[in-house]
Amino acid sequence: MILFIIRHGDPIYETDSLTKKGLMQAEALPRRLAMHGIDEIYSSPMGRARLTAKPTAELLNLNIHIEEWMSESLAWDDLSIIDENGDKTWFFSKHNEILANDDPTRPDWYNHPAAKICDKAKIGYERIQAASDEFLKRLGYERHGRVYNILDANHKRIAVFCHGGLGLTWLSHLLSMPPLIFWSGFDISHSGITIIEFANHNTGITSPLCLAFSDLSHIYESGLPLEHNNRLKL
Repeated sequence: MILFIIRHGDPIYETDSLTKKGLMQAEALPRRLAMHGIDEIYSSPMGRARLTAKPTAELLNLNIHIEEWMSESLAWDDLSIIDENGDKTWFFSKHNEILANDDPTRPDWYNHPAAKICDKAKIGYERIQAASDEFLKRLGYERHGRVYNILDANHKRIAVFCHGGLGLTWLSHLLSMPPLIFWSGFDISHSGITIIEFANHNTGITSPLCLAFSDLSHIYESGLPLEHNNRLKL
């Protein structure tokens, strides 16, 4: 099985929708994903994720299955703080260099000085872990420790449309990477595609393998501005 985890296009957060640029990014995805032979589409319930999934679903004539646990609003409630300016923000987006310091591999990462400022960080991470495990079990892969038992080997290609903060948190769990390292060292671009392989080994056990991270080749092919989240030209 292969998971294609796709962040939504350039958003209008206030209305939970997409900008004109975001809609063009969404329109750039179907031809790219059609090349991979997508079998099923899943999405966060939020408008910006569903709008990004819509062109792909229409081209491939597939239904969009909604996964409530992928909602960015749930992750935002758990993993955000009010900063010194009175603005709400991800606790892990403020000072990456602090997250990366003082042993970010520690098992009790939630006691790291930079994580303790967020009261619900541990609860939020564990919620996403549990929901991910339930989702993967439905797809035929049951987590045990850092690997997955293959309950029902399949060769499906699954597209999941979700979010940046949720995506980073989920990927740290899927790839068994300490969350402080993942949060401080990785970021996902608007409409970026991350590809995760669950190889069907004869041993009956598989470990997710990241084949691509936040890939934007569909943006390049479509002639759209190659930028990281409207901040940095690539």
